[in-house]
Formats: sequence, C-alpha cells, structure tokens
Amino acid sequence: MTELAHGTVIVQSGEAVLPRWWRSVDRVSIGCILALFGIGILLGFASSPPLAERTGLPPFHYVIRQAFYGGLALVVMLVVSMLSPLTIRRLGVTGFFITVAAVALLPVFGTDFGQGAVRWYSLGFAALQPSEFLKPVFVVFSAWMIAASQELGGPPGKTVSLLVTGILVGFLAMQPDFGQAALLIFAWLVLYFVAGAPMAALFALMGAVGAGGVYAYNNSEHFARRIDGFLTAEVSPNTQLAFAEEAIRNGGLFGAGLGEGSVKWTLPDAHTDFIIAVAAEEYGLALVAVIIALFAAIATRGFFRLMRERDPFIRLAGTGLLSLFALQAFINLAVAVRMLPAKGMTLPFVSYGGSSLLSTGIAVGMILAFTRTRPQGDIRDHLIAQGR
Repeated sequence: MTELAHGTVIVQSGEAVLPRWWRSVDRVSIGCILALFGIGILLGFASSPPLAERTGLPPFHYVIRQAFYGGLALVVMLVVSMLSPLTIRRLGVTGFFITVAAVALLPVFGTDFGQGAVRWYSLGFAALQPSEFLKPVFVVFSAWMIAASQELGGPPGKTVSLLVTGILVGFLAMQPDFGQAALLIFAWLVLYFVAGAPMAALFALMGAVGAGGVYAYNNSEHFARRIDGFLTAEVSPNTQLAFAEEAIRNGGLFGAGLGEGSVKWTLPDAHTDFIIAVAAEEYGLALVAVIIALFAAIATRGFFRLMRERDPFIRLAGTGLLSLFALQAFINLAVAVRMLPAKGMTLPFVSYGGSSLLSTGIAVGMILAFTRTRPQGDIRDHLIAQGR
C-alpha cells in the first residue's frame, strides 16, 4: 500500500527531488513566510535609518544586512525543507551537541556588547548568539529521546531530556537570558504533553517552574526589574514600553502613512523587539492584523497536517517547533502592548537580527519538512488499509 498518501497527493518513488518536494510541501505556508519577510523589509526601511544615523552608518545599512541574512535564511529554510525526517534528526542531534558546547563556553569566550548579558560571540564582521540556534536542535533532540522512550525496550528518554533541559536552563540563566530559558522549558512541556504525560506530572512540573521563577525574582536584579516594571500601574514616559504604546495608539486603523511615524526616532529597539510598534504607527491596525493572520495561518496549517502524522518523532518534533514559532511571535506582540513583561525577543522573519533570522530559517525549514505529505503518513489511510 505504499502508494497511499495524504489527501490526493501521490508521491512516486522515481520522481525527482524538486518536483517531489513541490508536490508534497505546504506551499501556502511558504507564501505566508515570504509575505512576513517582505513586510520585515518594508518595516526595515522605516525603522532602521534613525539607528543608522545615530551610529554614523549609511541610511540603509541595517536594511541591507536584514535583506542579506533574511535571504540566506530563506535559502536555508528551503534546503532544510527538502531533507528527510531521518536526515534532519541526525543533523539536529549533531547540531544540538555543538550548540550546547557553544552555550557552555560563552562565559569564557563570549561578550555582552555592553548590554550586561554575555550572550554573543563576536566574529568581527558579525555577532553570533548560540542560544538562538539551540532552540530548534533542542526540540529535535528532545523529540528523538521522548519518541525512543515509547519503543519497546527504549531508553528513559523523558528523564534524560528533562535532565538536559534543566542543565541548559541553568546555562541560560547564568548569562542571564531568562526568556530563552523559559522557551526551552515551554518546548519540553509541549513535547511531554503531546507524548501523553499524566496531568499530575504536568502540574508538578509547572509548580517547579513557578518556584524557579520566584527564586529568580528574589536572586536576580535583572529579572526582578523586568517583573516590577510590568506590574507597575503607570509606565514611565521615557521607557520603550511607553513609546511603543503611544505609537500603537496613534496609528489607529490605517496608520499615519509611510515614513510619517515618529516612534522610530525615540525607540532604540524599533527595528528589533518593537518592530510591531512601527508597523502600527505607520500602517495602523490593518497591517498588524495581516501580520497576526500570517502567523496564525502558518501555525494552524502546520498543526492540522501534524495531526495526520503517524511517526511519533515527526509528530513530536513538528509540534514542538511550531509551538515555539507561534509562542515567540505571541511574546513579541504581547510585550509591545504590555500584556507580558519586557523581553528582548524578535518577531520571526520580521525583526532585524542575523542569528534570529538564520535560526528561524532552520526551524521553519524543519517544520516544512515534517509537515510534507508522505506515503502512508495518514493514520486514516492506515486504518482503511487494515480493514481491507
């Protein structure tokens, strides 16, 4: 029954790589990703010239860099999406150990670029943030371990992956980077839940996470300052949150017009963490709604495709990666409207940032590979075949 496939797509064994990829990949999701990248470049033209002027660089310096890294990310995404799940698993696990070593060596060879957190390696021509690349390969490694634990005589993958998660969270907290640490915890909990975890165990783990948050609040001035700023009834008028809120209010339904916004001149992170404020001020709620709809379409289509997948590893890894992708977008948007505490997190494919763009390209490439239609990949086809 090897000719069976999802829906009406039939993948022939002798078909060339590119036609087979084009017939099986989610082309709508690819279109949404390209649209997000295009919006990011458009907003880059609006948000980055003030920063370039302050740093004495050509007006479109950051736009050119964003186009370069974004284009490279798209190429990486397409290449990864053509790989088989087995190849992605092997490369992901190998990349996981390499990335863990890079994160562990940050206190020795890393730099903080004057921001108080040692998160980067300075390469001279660019900066590399290994924690960005850790996220997709961590999901692949954890999904592999948890899926293996479900096999007869398999290893204690859930326990091993939990211990690894704890170690990595400790490394990230030392930088400090509590946001990335929280994302890893969230990703592991999603995988654990999808794998069929008991609710009692999930509640116990969430209680442990809450206790860890209380400990971080009492022992980290950086963490406590972010939480206190979020809980304060009134926002100081000279903070990034205040500038962002004012820009969003001024944008209205259709915005002030291209180049007419003022927040980019006062907001230091207008091209990265608060890019949505620029979108809201210059293009209004209309463009913000389009951006949200694009992210929602990618996540929804991916989850529906994964629901038909029988392979435990593919189902776990795809769900974890999609959840991280959607959560990062939600956090970025929620911070701008003060639904969450301030956190330096970019908007995938829209914000400026070389490491973020490349790691997102890798993650989305994996998502596209895991959600491709494959022969006998649908559980309903399997049940029909068994009934004949």
